[in-house]
Amino acid sequence: MNGYDDILSNSPETEQGERLSKEGYAAKKQEERETIYELLDNTAMEAAGDGGRFRQYLDVQAAFIRYRAANALLILAQKPEATQIGDFNYWKGKGGSVKAQQTGFYIIEPQQYTKGDGSAGTGYNLKKVFDISQVDTRNIKADEGSKHDERQLLKALIHKAPVKITGVDELPDGIGAAADPETGEISVRRGMEFSDTFRSVAQELGYCEADRDAGKIPVNPSFVGYCASYMLCKKYGIETRAFDFGAAPEVFKGMGPQGVKQELSIIRSAADAIAGRMERQLGAALKAVKAQGAR
Repeated sequence: MNGYDDILSNSPETEQGERLSKEGYAAKKQEERETIYELLDNTAMEAAGDGGRFRQYLDVQAAFIRYRAANALLILAQKPEATQIGDFNYWKGKGGSVKAQQTGFYIIEPQQYTKGDGSAGTGYNLKKVFDISQVDTRNIKADEGSKHDERQLLKALIHKAPVKITGVDELPDGIGAAADPETGEISVRRGMEFSDTFRSVAQELGYCEADRDAGKIPVNPSFVGYCASYMLCKKYGIETRAFDFGAAPEVFKGMGPQGVKQELSIIRSAADAIAGRMERQLGAALKAVKAQGAR
């Protein structure tokens, strides 16, 4: 036997090096899935039952706004400080490598498959990922990022909004913005500071996005708008100290894990719809500035 014969096998093995049968491997993977799904449900209920924990969930979801709510919950449970994640191949493609002795964590990845009757189906597999803090990034090109001023952010927020937005001199009870329940048109009080204007408009847009999604009816559309506004403020660096999520347990009262996850999914979808429009507008504006500078 030469020095390589012992590795000439790709049979599934345990972490201790013990070979597993196909049945044993399948059982191990099933056990892992059950553990992660239990963690997911427990974390959903934790977030629903405590305003502080719910705020932590929104912080993670804001950082990973394109990720499904289930994966934001899993990141919250396993690596809440994460800022950028990927598997081995993702980081390798970036020019980096996962540092030695780093422990990955799991998210859920959809996978298409063909059912017995020939129709398409969707299954979900566990995917082990690592945060950028666990990666040797010396050969990864740093993301320059981009900074946007207040006018750019506000213009992006209302760009191609699904409802009409109008400035007015006064609104009842001193509120910053209000959506007409019949037309959906948003009235915004003039003269407010930028942060107050952004928060108020984002909240009403979040409310409208939740109301527009006929396939998913939220328990509390106003709460959806409030949460969407918070996530957008976190994403774009706008003051969030005024937000209070002490009412979260009452909003989720009586819900089981599935109900909580459904409501979180609606919140994420509302914020993501707005953020998607904003990113397209901000990207176009940045491209125009660069083109102008190249002349």
